[in-house]
Amino acid sequence: MSAQDIINKYIKFFEDRGHRRIPNSPLVPENDPTTLFTSSGMQPLVPYLLGEPHPEGNRLVDVQNCFRSVDIDEVGDNRHTTFFRMLGNWSLGDYFKEEEIPWLWEFLTRELGLPKEKLYITVFKGFENIEYDHASEIIWKDIFERENLEPKVFADETNWWSRSGTPEQMPAGEPGGPDTEVYFKFDDVKHSGQCKGDNPTKCGCGGFFEIANSVFMQYIKGNNGSFKELPKRNVDFGGGLERLLAAVEDKSDIFQTSTFSSILRSIEVLTGKEYLGNERTFRITADHLRAAVMVVESGAVPSNKEQGYILRRLLRRSFDNWHVLKGGDLAPVIEGVIEEGSKTDPQLKTNFERIKNTILEEHSVYKKALEGGKKLIEKELARKGVRTGDELKGLVEISADLAFKSLASYGLSPTQLKSLGYDFNEQELAEKIKEHQGISRKGAGKKFSGGLADHSAQTIKGHTATHLLHQAIRDMLGTKIHQSGSNITSERVRFDFNFDRNLTHEELAKLEQKVNEKIRQNLPVKFEIMSIAEAKEMGAIGLFDDKYSDKVKVYTIGPSTAPSKGGQALGPYSVEFCGGPHVNFTSEVKSFKIRKQESLGRGLRRLYAVVG
Repeated sequence: MSAQDIINKYIKFFEDRGHRRIPNSPLVPENDPTTLFTSSGMQPLVPYLLGEPHPEGNRLVDVQNCFRSVDIDEVGDNRHTTFFRMLGNWSLGDYFKEEEIPWLWEFLTRELGLPKEKLYITVFKGFENIEYDHASEIIWKDIFERENLEPKVFADETNWWSRSGTPEQMPAGEPGGPDTEVYFKFDDVKHSGQCKGDNPTKCGCGGFFEIANSVFMQYIKGNNGSFKELPKRNVDFGGGLERLLAAVEDKSDIFQTSTFSSILRSIEVLTGKEYLGNERTFRITADHLRAAVMVVESGAVPSNKEQGYILRRLLRRSFDNWHVLKGGDLAPVIEGVIEEGSKTDPQLKTNFERIKNTILEEHSVYKKALEGGKKLIEKELARKGVRTGDELKGLVEISADLAFKSLASYGLSPTQLKSLGYDFNEQELAEKIKEHQGISRKGAGKKFSGGLADHSAQTIKGHTATHLLHQAIRDMLGTKIHQSGSNITSERVRFDFNFDRNLTHEELAKLEQKVNEKIRQNLPVKFEIMSIAEAKEMGAIGLFDDKYSDKVKVYTIGPSTAPSKGGQALGPYSVEFCGGPHVNFTSEVKSFKIRKQESLGRGLRRLYAVVG
């Protein structure tokens, strides 16, 4: 059974139970400034979990591409990957535990054919004033009893899911709830220490894979730290495709499943090394290149900030390990990664050349960085009278300060510094790197942790102001102008659009005046759920690409009460499809002020503005 077979079985299973399939959201999220990547299936659905009606109804199913930068340092063991595909099914105020848990068991044991005796269950143990999840425990024990199996159900206080972690870590306004997890036990893993391999919550030996997780979203955290029930209880199921495949193939090493095996074989052929005995190096090389391919496909390019920084870190870590394996041309490995990935993500083939060239260009840039780092070190050593050069045998000792300077200036790793012929105090360097990372995380904490999308009152005003600005620009510059991107926070609105020159001061003033005029008119803001064809017919603004479902939410601003020349009432001022949320009337935005504009090159412009 291939990864695509599992996807097909899963989608059909839940479509047969009344679910509508929704498309995969972009790996680089739109309009969510609080996180760099889509890291879970839940992330794009936050507005609907908080009560917004979904265009496709209350029962949804999907396969979501995910990337978790926090797992970069975990890669190297038998089960962690930075990129993965998450199977998801959703109940938005519809069914709950009584339906979800039996369906999950049926899918795993009948559809996938997993041995029932190898499945272990965990439920929420409770936390302070949040009660023990006895309901899930009872359902599971009834299932095991009907199957004439010993009930392997364990309670754990970590069985809670939210974007930010445990209840005390959650910010106000974030939804969360208890979860029940399913683990698959591998018999070929040797358990060490006090671990007997009979309880997944106490095993750190890699003998259990968490393969499924049903979150029962029933709480929202208040401003005072307490929890209250959501107006509607939701189910959020997530099953990692790669781990499910490992269970189906009974492979305790996720990198030896059919998803990775062809990539590993390619690395073996090109390096002359075997996977066994070099597992960690092979795993990091394969995982990071695979993740980089998906991130590049999503539009990111290597750089020194945000998504580009993570992409660069991924690639350079893979290059380091490729260097350890004494690999040569990377192109065949990249081609193999794209070929394998296109079996589930066919768009990779469409963007084959762009993806491949982006990664190879970064590899070339990194080689130049190595040369630059070496010159920097030799210049410093020469200034101090220390001899360097190829005639010296062995490693040249350098200070941790100089090692860190080359690392910070050229993006080198400790491994690469050693490969260049330098030795240093690794502990001191590690402390300097840790200190630097702490400063960086402090300044960009929410983005790198993958926080909850901002739905504050100020940000909601910004969303509505963006619609007004979009229409005002089209009124002034013509209907060929369209939004190419936006980023909205509680501090400002950022709006990108296609145009071949900077706007004049007079044009900026005119835009501002038009948006504020519509704000003062106190126009109603409403939405309607309709098909994409209907949205196009009524003139809704949108890119209408394949990332949207068959049905969309179309927001209208207006209509104006002013009559047209013919005496008829004018239609809505703005018609645009958007997930929301928005204000109810434009006067709630209060005011709109453009702060600055920038050129993005390639015929693109960016405006920054503030509201209310």
